Amino acid sequence: QVQLVESGGGLVQDGGSLRLSCAASGRTFSSSAMGWFRQAPEKEREFVAAISWNSGSTDITDSVEGRFTISRDNAKNSVYLQMNSLKPEDTAVYYCAAAGSRRYAVRSGYDYWGQGTQVTVSS
Repeated sequence: QVQLVESGGGLVQDGGSLRLSCAASGRTFSSSAMGWFRQAPEKEREFVAAISWNSGSTDITDSVEGRFTISRDNAKNSVYLQMNSLKPEDTAVYYCAAAGSRRYAVRSGYDYWGQGTQVTVSS
């Protein structure tokens, strides 16, 4: 079992930056791939970024490539999403997820989810 708590969301202006954090508890964190997803109002939840269990590989969706970076610190049981050059279309609730049975960066197959943190980018 893994519990996930996101933090770091907020209101930022177009072009600004935010760093999201996800604190995980549970023995399987360091051996699990981790991901970030987002859901905008009246839209489906979409994949944003993923990182393998040992940070050896990452996967970033095209719309945020070059602006967002995913990282993790297994010693701190945490995963991060650095978001730069934010745009109004990045406004969404951002969710952290853990793929308990998978080690490598994946876009699906996540077993555990956080409650989400709101990111709002004003124009």
